[in-house]
Amino acid sequence: MARTQSRVWRPTLEGYGSRADRSSFVYEAYVPDPIASWQWNLSDDAAAVVLEAERAVSELQLETTFAGLESLSRQLLRAESVASSRIEGLRLSQRRLAEALLSPADADAAAREVVGNVDAMQAAIELGSSGLVIDSGEIRHLHWLLLRHSQHATIAGRYRDEQNWIGGSDYSPRGAEFIPPPEEMVPGLMDDLANYVNRADASTIVQAAVAHAQFETIHPFADGNGRVGRALIHVVFRRRALSTQLAPPISIALAANGERYVEGLNAYRQGAVSEWCRFFARVTIDSVSRSRELAVDLAELQAEWLDKARHPRADSTATRLIRALPGQPILDARTVAAMLNVSEVAARNALNALELAGVIRPIVFGKKRFRAWEAPALIALLDNFEWSMAEPTRRGRQRRPSPQRR
Repeated sequence: MARTQSRVWRPTLEGYGSRADRSSFVYEAYVPDPIASWQWNLSDDAAAVVLEAERAVSELQLETTFAGLESLSRQLLRAESVASSRIEGLRLSQRRLAEALLSPADADAAAREVVGNVDAMQAAIELGSSGLVIDSGEIRHLHWLLLRHSQHATIAGRYRDEQNWIGGSDYSPRGAEFIPPPEEMVPGLMDDLANYVNRADASTIVQAAVAHAQFETIHPFADGNGRVGRALIHVVFRRRALSTQLAPPISIALAANGERYVEGLNAYRQGAVSEWCRFFARVTIDSVSRSRELAVDLAELQAEWLDKARHPRADSTATRLIRALPGQPILDARTVAAMLNVSEVAARNALNALELAGVIRPIVFGKKRFRAWEAPALIALLDNFEWSMAEPTRRGRQRRPSPQRR
């Protein structure tokens, strides 16, 4: 059974905070049950919603509305990364993210952190697709990718070596909303979690929901737990072959329902697994619905671009660039050449043609005045996609800032 462990908080001599924070006191750290071999029996209504969610994600993989499946997949992954970062208070527009991905040397600290989130999400997809047995070291690697270029690079890929907590004071666990298990228990609990992720005998939605909630309960790192925990969802989805091509941006729906998200995690810790899984499944359904809307919007935008470009030949570099553009809102000739496997001269000619057609426009950014092109209509569409998903759908206000509307 899950339990708490009494611990004594002993502040250092140079401790900060209030007088209460700087005094010793006893607190209770939560110790979760191991889950590697655990079986959950969901309530009938929760099981029905879970089944609906699995059907929705499966049907999304067969989506034919949008021709550029790879580009849609890339944008959904980036939207997921931006939203997962925003839950942690990191706000970044799609334009700044696109600039940072094209020219990392010009990125600021916040942009580097979100790029790290994109890297971790992509690695989670690849890890789930690999078919390999997953161990806790793979999860630490996701954390390393997330923070390796951030101000927290020294702790990247390393478990915490002290007690942490959520909410309350910055200086002590007094008044905290939740206190995870003691640091010495983290390695064993993470090995147990990895064993659970390797199972294949439960509903994929339930497995992802429980793995995520257990990870957030362990809170194994000093920073970046939420983002790695949400990446773990996609490890499970891809490993169980539920999202074989398109990863629904679940973090966007979670960000929109921040209070309900926290309530659901607390319900899990109190043993109400059905309640948590029901909420997670409904959020998944919401994210699938919005993914379809994005596919339709992107397809319509591509049709407008083809009209503006006067419908070049289907096999032309310009047409191929229009198909690929939704996955790369800001690009240069070198990027296009590599993406389409053409010469830089052909890439530049296609860029110039689309610039003349009004599809893209030249920009200059960064300290070294990096020259590239951007698709302003696409950037506005993606920012508005995030904004539209910021409206709570599951009775839970946001706990973090929403994206700005364009």
